[in-house]
This record gives sequence, C-alpha cells and structure tokens, in this order.
Amino acid sequence: MPPASEHPPSPIARWLTWPYRLLMLGGACAGFAALWVVLAWANGSQFGWMAVLGALDVAWILRLSGWPSGGRRALVGVVATAGIVVLANWWIIAVHLGEVMGFDPLASAFRLGLQHAWTLAKLANGTFELVMILVALVLAAIISR
Repeated sequence: MPPASEHPPSPIARWLTWPYRLLMLGGACAGFAALWVVLAWANGSQFGWMAVLGALDVAWILRLSGWPSGGRRALVGVVATAGIVVLANWWIIAVHLGEVMGFDPLASAFRLGLQHAWTLAKLANGTFELVMILVALVLAAIISR
C-alpha cells in the first residue's frame, strides 16, 4: 500500500480545508494589524515599514495553511496585504481620534466615516509610508506565488 502522501486529497477534503484556510488567513491579518496599531499608537508614528512585514506574514501564512500555489495565491496575498494596510490605518486613525474626543477605540472606529478616514490617512501617510505600502504589495505578489 502506497503512503498516504501519494494520494491526492478527495474533493470533500479539499472543500473542508477552505474554511480553515480563510480562518487562518483572516486571524493572521487581524492579529498583524492589531500589532501594527499598538506599535503605532505607543510610538506616535505610522510605522509604514510594517506593511512589508505584513506581506511577509501573509505569504508565510498562505504557505503554512496549504493554499495552492500559483497566480490565485499571489492575488490572495496582495488582497490580504492590502487588507492589513487598510485595517491598520483605520484603527490607528480611530485610536488617535478616540483619544482626542474621549471615545474608546471601538466607538471611535464605528463613528469614523470613510471620507474622514481617507482624508486623515492621506495626511498621516507620507512618501515613505506610501513607498513601503507599494513595496509590500509587490512583495506580496512575488513571494505569495
């Protein structure tokens, strides 16, 4: 009898792994964004270089959770990295606004409007942060494949 690793997984087994993979990727993205927010809040800076680390983390999680390699995994890596960047920036803005206005971060995040967040993100993110985000997205596409 050949070893189990030589047999391709059944269609049912492949179906059951997708929720696991999505849960693992979503948890990793949320956790990384939370780490980025705490670091930025504690130091009063945007820490744009964290986007590059986020891309590396996403690529590692995609490989660790068994996503099939190829263009689809690269696309998922880019989308997940962009999600980390958006989520982290949203919460960094919400935390700082909440401090000023007397709201806790959760209340501030839910009251923050899209246009207000966009305006504040443009003001807070300088050239370095934008370059780091661009590098992170390209890096995610390359190393997630």
